Amino acid sequence: MTPFEVHPRLLKSSFELAQRKSCHVLLKDNSHFPWFLIVPEVANGEEDLHQLTEERAAEVMSLVREVSQFVSEYFQPEKLNVACIGNQVRQMHLHVVGRTPHDPAWPGVVWSCDAKQPYTSERVSEIRSAFLERL
Repeated sequence: MTPFEVHPRLLKSSFELAQRKSCHVLLKDNSHFPWFLIVPEVANGEEDLHQLTEERAAEVMSLVREVSQFVSEYFQPEKLNVACIGNQVRQMHLHVVGRTPHDPAWPGVVWSCDAKQPYTSERVSEIRSAFLERL
């Protein structure tokens, strides 16, 4: 059996924060948005949530709730967006994005926004530490 690997495109634009519940939690490298990705370790071909067993879907959604709670408490956005899209990267992954009326994509979608602001390594360390402390 081949070990699970996060799609290179997801890794290229993100920082891995942790592994929880057989999922990889990533922070997108765009400080305009508190934008997290949850990448469940699933079998090849499983791209959508309905393809998971009830038990695995519950486990993944439990982590989505925990990450959402973290984003809500730590970043205090006005709105949280959660989506499992995967049109460009077909590996199952879920987006958890905090939004405010002051972010550069408001009220549109973040993935088509051209505004990019990389995180500093210090800020990534702060977010990682806070995330690990709370989860």
